[in-house]
Amino acid sequence: MALCRECFVGILTPRVKLLRSDAIMITLDKITTNCLFNEQAWRLPFFKKLVLIVGSSALLAFSTSAFLLPGEASAQMKVEKPADFPTRPITMIVPYGAGGGSDQLARAMAKSMGIVADIQFQVVNKPGGGGTSAIPDFMLAPPDGYTMLEHIDNAVSAFAKGDIKENPARDWVPICTTQITFSQVYSRSDDKRFSDWDDVVAYAEKNPNKLTIANVGKVGSMEVIVMNQVEGALGIKFKQIAFDKPAERYGALIGKQVDLLFEQPGDVRSFLDANKMKPLLTFFDKRPSAFSDVPTHIEKGAKFKPLTRFRGFYVRKGVPRDRLKFLQEACAAAFEEESYAAFNNKKYMHLIDSYRDTAGSVKLIKGAVKIYRKMYKQLGI
Repeated sequence: MALCRECFVGILTPRVKLLRSDAIMITLDKITTNCLFNEQAWRLPFFKKLVLIVGSSALLAFSTSAFLLPGEASAQMKVEKPADFPTRPITMIVPYGAGGGSDQLARAMAKSMGIVADIQFQVVNKPGGGGTSAIPDFMLAPPDGYTMLEHIDNAVSAFAKGDIKENPARDWVPICTTQITFSQVYSRSDDKRFSDWDDVVAYAEKNPNKLTIANVGKVGSMEVIVMNQVEGALGIKFKQIAFDKPAERYGALIGKQVDLLFEQPGDVRSFLDANKMKPLLTFFDKRPSAFSDVPTHIEKGAKFKPLTRFRGFYVRKGVPRDRLKFLQEACAAAFEEESYAAFNNKKYMHLIDSYRDTAGSVKLIKGAVKIYRKMYKQLGI
């Protein structure tokens, strides 16, 4: 068998984090690209002792106690509740509309946290303002653990730009980050003008400011920044059409109201599977294995480090310590729960190591703030 880098990072690493005293030795002589493990490894809930050698023989060996049965895994993953929490459903605020990536993630995590920690959730969508309209409701809720906010890197960019005063790494507590992914540019599969990215560039050069792309409406968001970077690097111009709701963006492309779409692959997988959209360009430092036939922006001459989309869950600062610890443990266990692992795999979230605990999330946020502020200064935003 062969094991690709994406599987090693996105599948094995989260499981290894669960290990306590068991000895682990990993030797990587060569990372292969023909991956036999890719479609199945995420189903394995737990690894105890692991000796991994990837070389010319592509040997993968486990001890006889390597795997737990599903029932055993579930039993170990159950999280013990505090004595008095929660006694009612927790409200999970989603700052975007129903059906989009954030909504899908929130509902998948709510389901899995219910399985591993016996928590009930009420998911409430509050779209608007590029994700900022939901923040006042979140901040008005008492810091008692009964209100959770799902949010993405747009909250970080909004803080870096000064659109919101709340610092997600200081005024909120990120209990976990559970999705980190790359973005792509898509066209309609039946649009014969664009067989590949080179066709897009040629069209844009011949028709300046006429090539339209559906994007989010928030100035300074990751999506807008990346498209501005592409324009600057390649010397072409796009007319970015703002849509706040994901369904509107997708409908605009399928309905031929725009030429292209900027989005993450997991959010439009149903359209990809139905052959209604096709990826033309990937914003990442290498070609992910699932999109090995799609060039990266770097390959096409845009030499910049791409920003990623990340999504996580927050509570307000001041939540009692025992409740916060419970929610942190519940989120970590839910990330490993079988149905959530399947959800992340379906959304291509296994291609990058997507889990961060509170400390890792704070580091991720602080790093992103620095990058956004640097980009805003360069772009004059």
